[in-house]
Amino acid sequence: MKQRGREATRARGWWLGYVVAGLLWSVTSAQLRYSVSEEVKEGTAVGNVAKDLGLDKSRLKERKYRIVSSRPEPLFHLDQNDGVLYVNRKIDREEVCERSSTCLLNLKTVLENPLEVHYVEVDVLDVNDHSPSFPEEEKTLEISESVLPGVRIPLKAARDPDSGPFSVQHYKLSPSDHFRLEVKDKGDDGKIPLLIVQKALDREAAGSHSLVLTALDGGKPPRSGDMKILVNVLDINDNAPVFSKDVYSVMLDENAPLGTTVIQVNATDSDEGANGEVVYSFSNSVSQRLLKIFDMNPATGEITVKGLINYEEKNKYDIEIQASDKGFAPLTTEKSVIIKVVDVNDNAPEIEVTSFASSVPEDSRPGTTVALISVNDLDSGLNGKVLCSVDEDVPFTLSPSLQDKMYSLVTKSALDREKQHGYELTIVARDAGQPPLSSERTISVVVADVNDNSPEFLLSPYTFYVPEGNDAGASVFSVKAFDRDENENAVISYHILRDGRDENKLASFLSINSETGDISALRSFDFETLKTFQFQVVASDSGSPSLSSNVTVKVFILDQNDNAPVILYPVSSNGSAEGVEEIPRNVNAGHLVTKVRAYDADIGYNGWLLFSLQEVSEHSLFALDRYTGQIRTLRSFTETDEAEQKLIILVKDNGNVSLSATATVLLKVVEPKEAFAASDLQSSAKVEEDSHVTFYLIITLGSVSLLFLISMVVLIAMQCSKSTDYTSKYLQDANYDGTLCHSIQYRSGDKRYMLVGPRMSIGSTIVPGSHANTLVLPDRRRTSEEVG
Repeated sequence: MKQRGREATRARGWWLGYVVAGLLWSVTSAQLRYSVSEEVKEGTAVGNVAKDLGLDKSRLKERKYRIVSSRPEPLFHLDQNDGVLYVNRKIDREEVCERSSTCLLNLKTVLENPLEVHYVEVDVLDVNDHSPSFPEEEKTLEISESVLPGVRIPLKAARDPDSGPFSVQHYKLSPSDHFRLEVKDKGDDGKIPLLIVQKALDREAAGSHSLVLTALDGGKPPRSGDMKILVNVLDINDNAPVFSKDVYSVMLDENAPLGTTVIQVNATDSDEGANGEVVYSFSNSVSQRLLKIFDMNPATGEITVKGLINYEEKNKYDIEIQASDKGFAPLTTEKSVIIKVVDVNDNAPEIEVTSFASSVPEDSRPGTTVALISVNDLDSGLNGKVLCSVDEDVPFTLSPSLQDKMYSLVTKSALDREKQHGYELTIVARDAGQPPLSSERTISVVVADVNDNSPEFLLSPYTFYVPEGNDAGASVFSVKAFDRDENENAVISYHILRDGRDENKLASFLSINSETGDISALRSFDFETLKTFQFQVVASDSGSPSLSSNVTVKVFILDQNDNAPVILYPVSSNGSAEGVEEIPRNVNAGHLVTKVRAYDADIGYNGWLLFSLQEVSEHSLFALDRYTGQIRTLRSFTETDEAEQKLIILVKDNGNVSLSATATVLLKVVEPKEAFAASDLQSSAKVEEDSHVTFYLIITLGSVSLLFLISMVVLIAMQCSKSTDYTSKYLQDANYDGTLCHSIQYRSGDKRYMLVGPRMSIGSTIVPGSHANTLVLPDRRRTSEEVG
């Protein structure tokens, strides 16, 4: 019943400890600290981290609030819904913090967007769940009867996996007249019980003594463990071994090879025989862990390396050794050997990427954090001092954090995805040991595209030559642009700028395919009414915001032979190309009878007119100049010649498919006196008829002169703007000989082109594909430069 009461009281104490521990929390060194007891149930709340840090609970899941841990099964987990820290699985303090007075677990919590790191310390409180135990349940001691009161006999200490107040706190010995108990505190090695002889032994009175040694921890109620001690009293051996030094201390390099001699101790015994022979060994107080690391030769006193010496685990060993004689009742002397481990640079730095953004926008400002890097080196001193670096030829650098051995990987200069779309960054961590050790970690950073490039046209400006008479609605030419960005930022659409300005007014007659850039004419062009125009095309990408660029498209209309010659003279009163001329019979050969005048609206070869006699009454009497249209007599008239002659003149142009017109001239041969009289009678009619011809000639010449002036103005403007040398000149042949002709000159690149009329310049060349009406003129400027 008493036992049950004690267990109930103990259970209530544990439960109260759990509740109080779960409510404890504090903020130190800019981080949270909570306490929780070991062995609490899974799901026990440790503390409300979000509340204590002042975080917005509604954004915890969005910001991916979590614990960064390298454990396969974390001891704790954060609830992203309420920000409470819960126990993830049962905690065994003795497993997590073996033989440690305090058990602090450091948790690293991370939030993203923006990146935040908070540190939480959890103090795992010990629970008295283990009882003390001795290495042996029974111990037999042999003590000579000659020992004097006060002799100290060390016993093996009891071990309790619990720590702090729940570890072994007290020892007690069963009542005895000859022995008493004393406890020696060894610090980290715990309390060592010493059996003290307080009264001289008498083997004849009592050959042995039975004792019980009890170890108690600090629990309430305390737990305990017992060891039975049997003391056998031996005969006299009154001299104990004596060591040659009062203190033994030695330095030992870590990672020393197995079998390395650490130190050799020496002790002597003044007794003779077996009582004077010395045997060396480790004291009973030496832990099993030390026995796995060091070995001792019992005959020579040489201590050697038996296991791995690791400075990072322990940098100093305090070993209790003893020297015993071989007497019937051996006498033993103890001595401490202090071994100091010298650190060796045997641990390479470790690199851990705690938070990493796999892509970074190319418009990120210098100093943008890409990743958090932590480095660690288990060595100490210079061997544990770590320097971290990244490649020099990349636009990234490592910025040290306020916390030791933490770095931020940040951008150090502007990024440009169009020049490099990604980087393989090699992070090198190197310690300051000799020789230094290093480790590397490679991470890939992708540069995300930003719409920072406007579309670019392949040409600027575009120049196209379109024959007149094109099919309405058909594609006539195409523009093309490209964008250095990618994905949606590089998808280009086209449209024609229609802003109402005069230079773009003809854009309403054009249509463009927004995807391909193909431009179609909605109407057929007529060279005689429109010779050149320009407009602007806009290329826009699909980024947000969208970027665009313009290009000027210049269009030149090429003349086609679509106009037939028009007869200007002769013209009858009813508008037909007929006329009557009277010739004196006494005229000589070569006399100018009349002149046929004609006009063609086309230019070049298409407007170059040739005259020929299609029908004539007398071939031997008249001749027609094929270029001027002049009709002259070949000989004098005779009496046999008919008094009336009919000439039909064919006027045709020089197009590939020639167009023509005819004029009829009736010639009446009269006597000289009648011719003069007839000329007086017909003068009034002639005046009216000539007035019509003169009117047409004035209109034609005026139009050509106006076109010439406009062309000169355009030429001067284009020369002043330093653009591509396209010039147009509309010239009237000063040597007017009956055929109205005109020409256009323009330049493209290093060539000059000329569309000419009836007469061609010497040294001119016909351009292939120009329908035989375009000539290439020698470039006098280049010729002069070459001569110079």
